[in-house]
Amino acid sequence: MSTTGVRVPDQGTGGQPRPGWWWWTRRRGFVLDAALAGVSAVECAFEGGTFADRIGIMAGPGALVGMLVGAVLLLRRRWPIAVVLVAVAVTPAQMGYMLSLVGLYTLAASEVPRRITAALAGMNGFGTMLVAFLNFEDSLRGSSSDGGSGTMPMPLTLFVSVLMALGLTAPPVLLGLYVRARRRLVESLRERADGLERELELLAEKALERAERAREAERARIAREMHDVVAHRVSLMVVHAAALKAVALKDPQKASASAELLGDMGRQALTELRQMLGVLRTSSGGTGPAAPSAAGGEAGSVTGTGAEAGPPPAAGPLDEGPCLAELAQLVQESKAAGMGVELAVEGEARPCGRRIEATVYRVVQEALTNVRKHAAGAEAQVRLAYRDGEVAVLITNGPSAGAAVAIGTVALPGGGHGLVGMRERVTAHGGGFVAGPTPDGGFRVSAMVPLPAV
Repeated sequence: MSTTGVRVPDQGTGGQPRPGWWWWTRRRGFVLDAALAGVSAVECAFEGGTFADRIGIMAGPGALVGMLVGAVLLLRRRWPIAVVLVAVAVTPAQMGYMLSLVGLYTLAASEVPRRITAALAGMNGFGTMLVAFLNFEDSLRGSSSDGGSGTMPMPLTLFVSVLMALGLTAPPVLLGLYVRARRRLVESLRERADGLERELELLAEKALERAERAREAERARIAREMHDVVAHRVSLMVVHAAALKAVALKDPQKASASAELLGDMGRQALTELRQMLGVLRTSSGGTGPAAPSAAGGEAGSVTGTGAEAGPPPAAGPLDEGPCLAELAQLVQESKAAGMGVELAVEGEARPCGRRIEATVYRVVQEALTNVRKHAAGAEAQVRLAYRDGEVAVLITNGPSAGAAVAIGTVALPGGGHGLVGMRERVTAHGGGFVAGPTPDGGFRVSAMVPLPAV
C-alpha cells in the first residue's frame, strides 16, 4: 500500500498476478477504465462549463478543467484514494458525480483499510449533503424572490439532502465491499484447494512408498522361504548323494535305500517349490523371489529385538508352513543323513499359532542345515521350550569332526543369508534372536518368539 492509494491486483490462474501494461493486468481492464474516464471527462467538462458560466467566468477554461478532473478516473486502479479526494474536492463545483461513484466503488473494493474507506466515504457524503442543502436553499430563495411560495421546512430540506448524500455514497461503497469480500473468499478457497492438492500429492507419494516397502518385504519373505527349502532339501540331497557314492559298491542294499530317500527328498523339494511358484503366479503384486535387502555371513553374531522389527508380514499361503509337531520328522531326516541330532522338549506342548510355529520350525531347519554345511560330523542338540507367553528354541553343536567323517568332505556352498533370514523371521513377530560361536569351538543359535495374548 502506498501513501496515496492501493492497487487492486487482478489475479490470474493459481492466484498469481498476471503481467500487464503499467498497472493493468488485462487489456480489457485498460479499455474499461479508458471508457469510464472518457465518459467522466465529458460529464465533468459539461458541468465545469456550467459552473463557470454560473459564477460569471468563461466557460471554456471551466470545461477544460472539468475534462482534466474527469480524466483522473483513469488512475482509479492505481491510486483510488487520490481519485476519491479529487472527487471530494470538486464537489462544491457540482461536478464529478460519476468520478465519485466509480472512485468510491474502487476504493471499497481495493485492499485499503476500511477505516480509510469509511473516512473518505464520510467526507464525500458530507460534501454531497452540504452542496445539496445549499442548492435547495438557493432554489427556495430564488422561488421566493420570483413571487413563489418558497415554503419548505428546514428539517425536510435537511432530510432530502441526507437522502441524496446516502444515495450517492452508500451504494457504490457497499457494492465495493461486497466485491472485496467475494474476492477474498475466492482467494481463500483457491488457496485451500491448492493445499488439498498438495496434501493429496503427499498422500499419493506416501502410498507409493508404502506399496514399495510392502513389495520389498514380500520379496524378502519369499526369498527366505526359497532359501530355507532349497538350502535344507538340497543339502540333504547332496549329503545322501555323497553317501550313496561311497557305499554303492560296498553295500548295494544300503545304496538302494539311500537312493530311495534321495528321491523322496527331491520330490518334497519340488512340491514346496511348486507351491511357492504358484503363489507368485497368482499374487496380485507380481513380486518375485529376490535377495533380502540385508546380507550377512553364516557365522558371527546377529542380535535382534522386537523394537527393531517392523510389522509382521501379511498372512498368505507362504505362512501356512510346517508346524512344531513336524520337528521330530525334521530331526529324523538329519539323522538319516548321518548327523547326530538330539531333540528335547520342555514344557507342555500347545498350539502357538501357525505362523509362529512355522517360524520356529524354519529356525531349527536352517540351523541344522548350517551344521551340515560348516560343521560336518558334529553333534547337535535341539531344545524346544514352551513357556508362559513365549516359545523358545536353542540349537547348539560342537566343533566339526573334520576329515574323520567321509561325508564331511562334501563341499556345500553357502549363500550368506541364513542367519539374516532367521533373524528377520523372529523379529517380525517381536521376538529376539542371538547366534554366535561357543567357547568349545561350536555354534549356538537361540530364538524366542512371544505368543499372542488370548
